[in-house]
Amino acid sequence: MDIAILAPAAVLVFWSLIMLFWMAGTRLPAAKKMGIDIGAKPGGRGPDIDPQLPDNVAWKSHNYTHLMEQPTLFYATVMILAIADAGHGLNLYLAWGYAIIRIIHSIWQATVNLVNVRFLLFLASTLCLLIMAINALWVTLF
Repeated sequence: MDIAILAPAAVLVFWSLIMLFWMAGTRLPAAKKMGIDIGAKPGGRGPDIDPQLPDNVAWKSHNYTHLMEQPTLFYATVMILAIADAGHGLNLYLAWGYAIIRIIHSIWQATVNLVNVRFLLFLASTLCLLIMAINALWVTLF
């Protein structure tokens, strides 16, 4: 098994937890300051209060949600490549590229959030993932 490719996945997992704490650390004080009782509605969820919060606070929540979406495909792809002993060379570089670009995307979305730049970062990371997924498909079929 080629485990080097697991490192960028582990970094992205760790980053996702940093985003979770960043989100909570901004959302909870902002809600309190605005007099929003986050526990008032039974079955309520964090995203339910986003429309009431300042945009720059809600952006962190939106990014955390994004880190729970497409990166799940990244983690699966990384595991396939590692198990298939193909987690080196180009695949390793692409995995690091994906993780680093997603971290930059997070910081951008959580702070500046101009969509045109954010979209380019998303596109670049998706391209890394697409090539990795093609390679994973290739090594498992042939």
